[in-house]
Order: sequence, then structure tokens, then C-alpha cells
Amino acid sequence: MPLHQAVKPALLPVRLLILAFLASGAASAADRAGDFDFYVLSLTWSPSYCDNARRPDPRQCNLDIPGFVVHGLWPQYERGYPEYCDSSFPRRLPSSTISGIADVIPSPGAAQYQWEKHGICSGLRPQSYFSLVRQAARKVVIPKPYLDVRSDIQSQARAIEGDFIAANPGMSDRGIAISCDRDGVIEVRICLTKRLDFRRCEEVDRRSCRLPKIELPAVD
Repeated sequence: MPLHQAVKPALLPVRLLILAFLASGAASAADRAGDFDFYVLSLTWSPSYCDNARRPDPRQCNLDIPGFVVHGLWPQYERGYPEYCDSSFPRRLPSSTISGIADVIPSPGAAQYQWEKHGICSGLRPQSYFSLVRQAARKVVIPKPYLDVRSDIQSQARAIEGDFIAANPGMSDRGIAISCDRDGVIEVRICLTKRLDFRRCEEVDRRSCRLPKIELPAVD
């Protein structure tokens, strides 16, 4: 048997190891804190979360919030998003930070989770990140039909998007998406620049809910 034929199979595992190493290095390099393109502000319809989530936080649900609350402010790439980024910042939030954002993110567990998974990737310190979350929440005007809702709303994704676009000059139909997960939790996801201006985001927009009807339940 020629020598070059005998050597090729032995080299194959080495080449696979090299490729795996390079791939893992590329993945970790992609999730560096502060290295991203824009934000998504995610607003959850709180009654849908409390009715349908697998483990709803009673500290949020006992408040009987009749509308949207902030789920999170998520750094995004044009394709995909970073998560659990490496950082020198502490992963556990002090109780003072959690209580200080409770009027925006009522669930302490959600605030902690959002920081660990998404907030660290912003490259900001916890206080600066949650200050930005608050600014983003204030940036978006919630349309009147979704304020203090006391009876169930039957609607469609396009209609909800249209209401938000009408209430927020500069928002594009390509910069907002309605999310409806299999558990029935409804969210509005709005794309923002790092300076919190409205912007387009094709990948997020393509994931908008395709259900023919969306129900926004009122508080029980």
C-alpha cells in the first residue's frame, strides 16, 4: 500500500480536532460583552405570562398588572444574539439593584436572569444597564387600547404592531414583532439602536407570530 494512502486516515481525526478548536474559538469570540449591533426591548403581556407560563413568579402576578411589563433589553447581532458573555462584572445582582428596577421588571428572578443572560453582554455595569432598560421602557409609548385592560382582547399580530407604530413616530413595521410562544405568552419585541432610536431588524421581524388570532387576557 502506498504510504500516502496509509497516512490520510490517521490525519482525519487531527483535522477534525483542529476544526472543532477553531469553531469553539470563533463562538466564544463572538460573545464578547459590548460587541453587538442593536437592542431588542421585549415587553410581556403580564396576564398571559401569569396565566400560561410554566412557573410564573407570584411576586409579579400578585400585583395584577393589567398590561405590558418589561421582559428584557437584549443585545443583538444582525443575525443571532450573544448570551452569557464573559465579563469581569459580577453575575449576581445585589438586592438593592433588583429592588431598584422592580417597578420596571417586577419579578426579582427575571431581573437576575435577564442580567446574567443578556445584560452582561451589553458591556455595561449593572446600574448603567438597568438605567438603560428604564430609558428604553420610557421610550416606547404603550397604545391606549392596551392600558388598564379589564376584559380580554382578541386581535392579530399585524393589528397590535399597527397600534404600536401609530403611537410611536419613527417606529417601522420592520422594526417590531409580536411573539406568541407555545405556552400562550404574548410579547412585543421592538428593535432599538444603542442610542435607543427605533430601527429595522429583519431577522427579528421575520419571527413575528403567525397565528390568525391572538388573545390578550385581562387580569382575572
